[in-house]
Amino acid sequence: MVAAMGFRVEIDQDECMSVGRCVADFPAGFGFDDDELATVLATAGELSDQQLLRAARNCPSRAIMVFDADGNQVE
Repeated sequence: MVAAMGFRVEIDQDECMSVGRCVADFPAGFGFDDDELATVLATAGELSDQQLLRAARNCPSRAIMVFDADGNQVE
């Protein structure tokens, strides 16, 4: 879990299909772990809220979750 700007992002690795769209589109924020599942990098805080939302919307398995400052899921 990493906070960026006003949003916080998490990945449900049970839902991740390892497509890698998030890693390809936003390599500063996402990478692969040893099991080839997407993971949030410590540098994800450098991504804008809009970039985090786009990453979540483009995830084919909907494994990327974005939360606002109050903890409400926004994507």
